[in-house]
Amino acid sequence: MIREEAYILTKEFIEKSGMKEGELMVVGCSTSEVIGSSIGKDSNPDVAKEIFEGIYEAACESRIYIAAQCCEHLNRALIIEKEVALLRGYDMVNVVPKPKAGGSFATMAYKYMKEPVAVEHIKAEGGIDIGDTLIGMHLRDVAVPVRLSVDKLSEAHVVTARTRLKYIGGPRAEYNDDNV
Repeated sequence: MIREEAYILTKEFIEKSGMKEGELMVVGCSTSEVIGSSIGKDSNPDVAKEIFEGIYEAACESRIYIAAQCCEHLNRALIIEKEVALLRGYDMVNVVPKPKAGGSFATMAYKYMKEPVAVEHIKAEGGIDIGDTLIGMHLRDVAVPVRLSVDKLSEAHVVTARTRLKYIGGPRAEYNDDNV
């Protein structure tokens, strides 16, 4: 059931946020929060697998890339496909997440992505935060909340955001809203 909830939530987010093919979506997920515990206390690989599969399926259908945020024990590093790191010029680092050092969600991403690598910094076009994991540091500079029909995944609070380009130049400037 959690897998289906994660899939539906992700599909709705992609649709409402306007994310486009080839863009990057950061996902932070506390499986502890999902099962009703405090963040970082009850990391659950089985729950993480279900959530990852649902999110990954929805993202792949839309050709959106995922960045799985690790926990603070790995300084919130991210697990992404090597292809994305190379395309975007992200510096790769050497670490393999585990449930108690990186988190169960990032561990599942590392296990099930085609060619996973870890990076320390990204600028994603959108994101899903499951369990208040604080993904904002990995979004582009101007984040805009996206309200979904649900704000929980099981017991975990869910917040989503898309980003837009900065408006600069003041009252004389002209803007291209197609780029937002």
